[in-house]
Amino acid sequence: MIDVALARSLAEAGLRWHPATGDRFLIDTDAFDAEVFTISEMTIEAHTYPTGTELGFNGTTEWALDSVSTDDSLWLPREDQMRELLGPIFHALIRGESGDYEVTVTIDDEIQTFASPDAENAYGNALLAYIDASLRIENVERS
Repeated sequence: MIDVALARSLAEAGLRWHPATGDRFLIDTDAFDAEVFTISEMTIEAHTYPTGTELGFNGTTEWALDSVSTDDSLWLPREDQMRELLGPIFHALIRGESGDYEVTVTIDDEIQTFASPDAENAYGNALLAYIDASLRIENVERS
């Protein structure tokens, strides 16, 4: 699973979450421990309203919680979700000689590799670099 600090960095960099079945998240407030929840149509459903998306907890009698806003949640993207977000810049995921997972991407016409003991964190670091590169002012074409 992706490191919580890295998931928070991705959110702060601008990665947006559109909750779907199978997504993992945690409630990002001091009142909750770092318990990870998974959206499931049986227990946790995403409800979209004009004011935002709420995650509804169905039938959870042990919780004094009906719903929580996605603004108070932190998405923990999966490996497949991050690979999809990298899209055409993604080249490969391999297990390097050190035993770390290595994700290779092209960012700003340069091949870059991001390594981590966990594949999710290697993908997360590549995605964070991609978002950062996409938001740099020198990358914006001027008319």
